[in-house]
Amino acid sequence: MNKNKTLKITYSAFFLCLALVLPFLTGQIKILGKMLNLMHVAVFLCGMVCGGEYGFIVGLTAPLLRSITFGMPVMYPNAIGMAFELGAYGLTSGLVFKALYNIKGSIFISLIASMLVGRIVWGIATLILYSFMGQAFTFALFIKGAFVDSVVGIVIHLIIIPLLVLILKKAKLILIDKE
Repeated sequence: MNKNKTLKITYSAFFLCLALVLPFLTGQIKILGKMLNLMHVAVFLCGMVCGGEYGFIVGLTAPLLRSITFGMPVMYPNAIGMAFELGAYGLTSGLVFKALYNIKGSIFISLIASMLVGRIVWGIATLILYSFMGQAFTFALFIKGAFVDSVVGIVIHLIIIPLLVLILKKAKLILIDKE
C-alpha cells in the first residue's frame, strides 16, 4: 500500500470519528441537530480531502454506525435515508472538487453540487422508505426536510467548509490532487 492511500484511509477514519462526535455539540437536541447537520461537515471534508470514493464510504457508514452506537438518528427510516444522502455528499463533493481543483470557486461549486445531489438522493430514498411504511412523502415534505429545516446548516456549511478546505489546502493536507 502506498503512502498516499494509507494517508487517505487514516484521514477517512478521522473524518468518520468526527462525523460520530460532532453531533454531540448540539447536545442531542433533535431540532438543533437537524438544523445544523454537523455530521455532514465531516463527510463534505472527507470527500474534498480524500476523494469521492472515501467520502462515499464515510458518508454511507457514519449515520448507520452512529445509529447503532448511540441510537441517534433512529435507524429506520432516518439513518438509512441519511446514509444514502451522506454517501452522495461524499462522492459528489470529492468528484466535483477533483474535476475542478484548480478552478477558482471549485470549493463552492463542489459543495453546492453535492448539497443538491445529496438532498435529491435523500428525497428519493425517503420516498421509498416511507412507501414501505405505508406513509406518504410529499413534495412539500421533501422541500421542508431538505431545505427549510436545514437552511441554517446550509449557510453554516457554505461559510465553514470553504474556510476549512482552504486551510487544509494551504497546509498541503488535501490528498485528492495527488491521485
